[in-house]
Amino acid sequence: MNLDLGGRTALVTGSSQGIGAAIAAGLARAGATVGVNGRDAGRLEEAVAKLRAEVPGGDFVPVAADLGTEEGAARALEALPDVDILVNNLGVFGAVPALDISDDEWRRYFEINVLAGVRLTRAHLPRMRDRGWGRVLYIASDSAVVIPAEMIHYGVSKTALLAVGRGFAKEAAGSGTTVNCVIAGPTHTEGVEDFVYQLVDRDLPWDEAQRVFMREHRPQSLLQRLIEPEEIANLVVYLSSPLASATTGAAVRVDGGYVDSILP
Repeated sequence: MNLDLGGRTALVTGSSQGIGAAIAAGLARAGATVGVNGRDAGRLEEAVAKLRAEVPGGDFVPVAADLGTEEGAARALEALPDVDILVNNLGVFGAVPALDISDDEWRRYFEINVLAGVRLTRAHLPRMRDRGWGRVLYIASDSAVVIPAEMIHYGVSKTALLAVGRGFAKEAAGSGTTVNCVIAGPTHTEGVEDFVYQLVDRDLPWDEAQRVFMREHRPQSLLQRLIEPEEIANLVVYLSSPLASATTGAAVRVDGGYVDSILP
């Protein structure tokens, strides 16, 4: 398949590491100029340098901004005012007993996991629609459908993203711009390693800790292992390409069969 994104500009939020960095690399390999986003300018430059080494000739633009705030969104728009592909990957998660989640923490999760993407979509979708081509993607989670008992605030925020994506797809209807959600399953990232060790014995070596986590906390997985970030990125690059022109308003799963459903 020819996933040519030459001449296109993309912004991937929260892309200095993990799934976001893998998506940035994948889009660059397909020919896109890619805005790489993180809050800390120093760490972001290190991430961009790593991406340039990973994708020789890749065109990466650092976008230092805290997108969980209105001010950060404004800075991102100054750095990269017009994009063809918007991948809303930014998100936070962590295990907290349901009855211990404070109002402030609920608000923080909504600001970062939901409103960050809404703000950027409001800014970029009109231009995509006017020129007749664009891609907006929200990286959701299996937790949007199977709410985890240990972090219901995270699950609720990802459920909200599914509604946001479907709603904005209706706003873009008939314009040549597609809007989709990607339901990512349990994925192997540095942040997830920390999360796993919140739930299993920290003295276990990683390979054993991962197996215990999947067996005890994610037994529905048909893959029976954590997904690699590149496996998420492969789907995102396809959905960002011209070949996915008839897929919009969807929640597409790359979850290792975790969600027990025969529908996508």
